[in-house]
Amino acid sequence: MYNFEMWNTNDIKNVAVIAHVDHGKTTLVDALLKQSKVFRDNQIEMSQDRIMDTNDLEREKGITIMSKNAAILYKDSKINIIDTPGHADFGGEVERVLNMADSALLIVDAGEGVMPQTKFVLKKAMEFGLKIIVVINKIDKKQIDVKKVLVEIEDLFLSMAVDENFLDFPVIYAVGRDGKTFNNVPENLNQLGDVSALLESIYKDCPSSVVDKEKPMTMLVSSFERNEYLGKLALGRVRSGTIKAGQRVKLLDINKGDLGNFTIEKLYINEGVEKVETDRASSGEIVYLSGSDKIKIGQTIADISVEKAMKSISVTEPTIKASFGPNTSVLASKESTYLTSRQVKERLQKEVETDLGLKAEDDTGDSTKMIMLGRGELHLAILIEKLRREGYALEVGKPEVVLKTINKVVCEPMEELTILTDQDYVGVVSSELGKRKAELVDMITSNDGGIKMIYKISEQNSLGLRSVLMSQTKGSISLSFWFLGFEAKKDERKNKRNGVLIASGSGRSLSYGLDLAQKRGILFVRPGEDVYGGQIVGLRQVETDLEVNICKGKQLTNMRSSGNDDAIMLTPATKYSIEECLDFIEEDELIDVTPKSIRLRKKYLSKLDRTRENRKKRC
Repeated sequence: MYNFEMWNTNDIKNVAVIAHVDHGKTTLVDALLKQSKVFRDNQIEMSQDRIMDTNDLEREKGITIMSKNAAILYKDSKINIIDTPGHADFGGEVERVLNMADSALLIVDAGEGVMPQTKFVLKKAMEFGLKIIVVINKIDKKQIDVKKVLVEIEDLFLSMAVDENFLDFPVIYAVGRDGKTFNNVPENLNQLGDVSALLESIYKDCPSSVVDKEKPMTMLVSSFERNEYLGKLALGRVRSGTIKAGQRVKLLDINKGDLGNFTIEKLYINEGVEKVETDRASSGEIVYLSGSDKIKIGQTIADISVEKAMKSISVTEPTIKASFGPNTSVLASKESTYLTSRQVKERLQKEVETDLGLKAEDDTGDSTKMIMLGRGELHLAILIEKLRREGYALEVGKPEVVLKTINKVVCEPMEELTILTDQDYVGVVSSELGKRKAELVDMITSNDGGIKMIYKISEQNSLGLRSVLMSQTKGSISLSFWFLGFEAKKDERKNKRNGVLIASGSGRSLSYGLDLAQKRGILFVRPGEDVYGGQIVGLRQVETDLEVNICKGKQLTNMRSSGNDDAIMLTPATKYSIEECLDFIEEDELIDVTPKSIRLRKKYLSKLDRTRENRKKRC
């Protein structure tokens, strides 16, 4: 049970950690956890990086996808740390959990300065009225101008602040990877240091979250976890009063009213990164509780005497959509556990319950499919990867932007695109963005010779941009988007992707057939892979599609002649990630996803069906 003697709950500070992606947020949280002695010296976490990024996808991609909670002690205060994602596609996670905090650490990279997600998270923090502590991180980078970055931050606060109180913010300087924080930029960065300066600022500058202790208990559900034994564990901050295990409480919805009563079976709070059981928690505490499977995010759990639900959680609307359906390829049954439309739909609906940035709609053209709406290509790609790792097989169509009609005008989502690259690639970037009808807003040269280019571009014209520029600049580029809003729809760029090589039959790919096919284009298939008719096995150098037989073997005879046994030299096959596949496919193509494979295919597998469909479109 919870140790009240060690973890003093008289003063609680709930602090969200917000930043643009790769600005060092998770590394700084690691330092806070390790130096606060929540782990023993011999615990494995003391030798780990990215402690809060617990699932495999987060560790593989190096980004935070889901918000996490942890707790540390400093002096006589308990500090609940809420670690949030930094990528714009997971902005819904940030919006979902900021209601639990009263203050926020805004982490800014001393080299990159203010970036799109910096603006987004600061705007949301101000909407919630949070006290902001600015942390300028990575001050050990070469050729940086910390004063210039501080001016950028001040200008950002001036442009966004709705209250003059926001303009008075403390600033901490940090080298997150070394676990050092300072009140001023030190002359010698090699000096000994720790996170004391940051902890002291949190202790002095962040308001207490303990309020309204004597009022009836209320709590807004911000998230939930699924427990194998307890069912749903609802997560939220106790807004007022005291919550107890065994207490009879009411479930309220802002739209549906009173949804009935239930008994709290188990109650947990954070101690370090662990959840520990407790019998009660007071106002300001972040708790997990079990007792009802009907709980949804945004609902209110309250004392029986409370009649009105708290204001629900709202997030920015999705801007991109794609069709998700059961996998109909001949290989799906061999490579997956869950195949049916019912299984896929049920799993997608469960994901919508926990991910507020995600929405689901029925596909009116095909009852077996659903239309999934998200915040970007990475958002959908992570969803697909989650499902395939859980044993699901599915087919995904080409992403499309979400259009809205505003005042009888069809509008499309617009974004601010920030590009960081070397001066050598300015021409390449400018040329590609020009083709996509983007407007150059600003271009800034940094001290190290790098270039920051800011564009305004429609989301429709930005689809596939990341993979194209990554290829053209040999990976020497960083792209970040910030959603600006909906504007009247403009002209789209015409996609000039080349045609594809299509497998003419099913079987196992052979070197001889692949050798013949590679003379016609770039291959996506290695020797020995199972393929089926209608599968896309390569990319042509011209705009038309071509069927090839990559399962063809060399004809053997009892005669030998010069050159018959020459070794076949195959170029290594190109393998796309799910995000790259979403960029690649056209309207008549699908991504074939199973736990073992990611393939590309035509919607209509037979040549006859494809010909009929093309004829219908022309008519």
